Amino acid sequence: MVGSIAIDAEYLKEIEKARRDLRSLISSRSCAPIMLRLAWHDAGTYDAKTRTGGPDGSIRHEQEYAHNANNGLKIAIDLCEGVKAKHPRITYADLYQLAGVVAVEITGGPAIDFAPGRKDSSESPEEGRLPDAAQGVSHLRDIFYRMGLSDKDIVALSGGHTLGRAHLERSGYEGPWTKEPLKFDNSYFVELLKGESEGLLKLPTDMALLEDPKFRYYVELYAKDEDAFFTDYAASHKKLSELGFNPPSLGFKGAVKNSALLVQSAVGVAVAAAVVIFSYFYEVHRKTKSEPSSMLPRTWHLDCYFAFY
Repeated sequence: MVGSIAIDAEYLKEIEKARRDLRSLISSRSCAPIMLRLAWHDAGTYDAKTRTGGPDGSIRHEQEYAHNANNGLKIAIDLCEGVKAKHPRITYADLYQLAGVVAVEITGGPAIDFAPGRKDSSESPEEGRLPDAAQGVSHLRDIFYRMGLSDKDIVALSGGHTLGRAHLERSGYEGPWTKEPLKFDNSYFVELLKGESEGLLKLPTDMALLEDPKFRYYVELYAKDEDAFFTDYAASHKKLSELGFNPPSLGFKGAVKNSALLVQSAVGVAVAAAVVIFSYFYEVHRKTKSEPSSMLPRTWHLDCYFAFY
């Protein structure tokens, strides 16, 4: 069970300040993908039966970020430290989940309702609770059902692969899932239905979404209806970010939700411009893959691309 802390007006103010700082950080460092991965991997260890794991900030401990499934996430943990230093009262558990929310919004995805109040844990779950990219349908259900999530959640959350890429040195897989890996949209599902595409990645767990009729129903729905995907993704992401957590009932939920919507509205134009800029740098990176690493843009040295695996 993820514990909760006392929330007051000052804490909520710090959350909104941290949100702004995360927007600046994620935009300037092109690290939305790995921030989303950090949030998911901290939350995705939850076990509904034992009520252990979940979004409790435990991934900051070496014992946990050293798990094979978390290869590379120390980059995101270290990037978050700058924001944590400015807002020390905010828990790591809240900070990591807020970073995931901001990462989706700033790359053009849906606004996600965020409720703060998670308590940090000093204990880490055992290794092996996160998805294995080499597995199939039954494995996906075993992992996500253990968390208390549904088939729709599995497919909607898989759509997060629209951001980022897999890394050979971390997972044994290489490449992006979509042509614009710094833009949050429904292209993951569009590309999945196209079949094999040169330069794009399709993992066994991706193909499993086509093999199972219940999964495939949502793949086809989201490929043709981006609004449906955004609505379901926002709901599933919120569920994931609150696994085992009961937000303090202090009447702040509506205010936080409205604040998130205002943020989304205010940065709409900026997000569109950022997507163009991010895409440009991605093309620069792609075209200069054969050049020495010292000639690549600094953002690519950061290796901030998202990957579950």
